[in-house]
Amino acid sequence: MFEIGNTKRKVLFIAVHPDDETLGCGGTILKHAASGDEIHWLIITAINVENGWDKQRVESRQKEIFQVSDAYGFSCTHNLGFPTTMLDTIPMNDLISSISKVIMTVEPGIVYLPNRSDIHTDHQTAFKAVASCTKSFRYPFVKRTLMYECLSETEFAPALPSDVFVPNVFVDISAFLEKKIEIMKLYQGEHGEFPFPRSVENIKALARYRGATAGIDAAEAFVSLKEII
Repeated sequence: MFEIGNTKRKVLFIAVHPDDETLGCGGTILKHAASGDEIHWLIITAINVENGWDKQRVESRQKEIFQVSDAYGFSCTHNLGFPTTMLDTIPMNDLISSISKVIMTVEPGIVYLPNRSDIHTDHQTAFKAVASCTKSFRYPFVKRTLMYECLSETEFAPALPSDVFVPNVFVDISAFLEKKIEIMKLYQGEHGEFPFPRSVENIKALARYRGATAGIDAAEAFVSLKEII
């Protein structure tokens, strides 16, 4: 486990879709915030009427994002607005350029990004774009990058050695698990009854399982991609 709170840092949490950040690292976000770190949220995709979404649902999603951002206490929420489920149709240069602008503006020391092997093609595409924006010679302020798992996406990746999520970093979220679940409930329609993957029971089960691996009550697990000490 690595410690949070030694010095104040800028931290960027990247969500391909709103709710990814809560499922994958909601407790860690709360822990960074409680430690006084400056936290930022980057949302890559959005739903909109032009792509067939109901106007009422689009408006309710915007309300959810506002409520979630407020609940975490993000310093800023950055919305790129690329069409959801269609990232693989966007030129990679456009994705990288848009993400790069946010990273250059925030200058985060720590970046949390989605798992490269998630079953959702949006997640796979986003990972490639974000990874390109953490090169040390262009983004020297990025000292740590961590890849998070996302319920209903990571566990459904193909059962191949190259696609298995093998965490090597664990963050103790024992004090923040219930708040994480409260925030997840703000996303109407994104959670359901067990055995639905994004159920309260499953969120708790994963946190307990990851916690038991690290010898604590509850944890979130990550793959460390880079750490400069």
